[in-house]
Amino acid sequence: MYELQGQSIILWGGTGQAKVVRPIIEARGGSVVAVFDDTPGLPPPFPDVPLYLGWKGFCAWQERQDGVPFGFCIAIGNPHGRVRLKIAEQLKAAGLHPVHVIHPTAHVEANAQLGEGCQLMAGALVGAEAVLGAQVIINTRASVDHECILGDGCELAPGATLCGLIRLGDGAWVGAGATVLPRLNIGRDSIIGAGSLVINDIPDGVVVVGHPATRVLRKV
Repeated sequence: MYELQGQSIILWGGTGQAKVVRPIIEARGGSVVAVFDDTPGLPPPFPDVPLYLGWKGFCAWQERQDGVPFGFCIAIGNPHGRVRLKIAEQLKAAGLHPVHVIHPTAHVEANAQLGEGCQLMAGALVGAEAVLGAQVIINTRASVDHECILGDGCELAPGATLCGLIRLGDGAWVGAGATVLPRLNIGRDSIIGAGSLVINDIPDGVVVVGHPATRVLRKV
């Protein structure tokens, strides 16, 4: 289901996330043929793959491809989930298709649902009847337990845990090693600090920290 055999993939984002997803793409049989980033002067992440600057660079590159179909992966972590979604829509409009990037050691239950362009890193777990939106990232050894619903552009940092029946609003980010207890709601674009323990619902657009996470650090 997640094999990329023979597919040519571009990455949008040329820093750490690109270095993480490329080996996964290659393990699934795909190949990374170009990298794009909006940062002027950024050094290429790979010596053997060209790096192009921004949308102008993408358009110039695409004009030379003679209609060859390409997949894409948005290699940009949070708090940029909304950015991932915007770039994904632009690339789809340009004729490219989003791919799932699923590490061979990640586990996805058969009745879970993955939205387009999801990324699951080494040891990630997606449990029974979980639903992930578009462009969701589940990082190394993070887990999404049964019947959780994650909106578009969400991210779980390494080691984060969502217990069952949790809802994450679009663009929410759960920090490294944080735990969210069952049946809670995390608001849109909210950030759960690393190592926090969430015991109550969290509103939209705030950063919360603590063990338990009862203190709003700031708004986003």
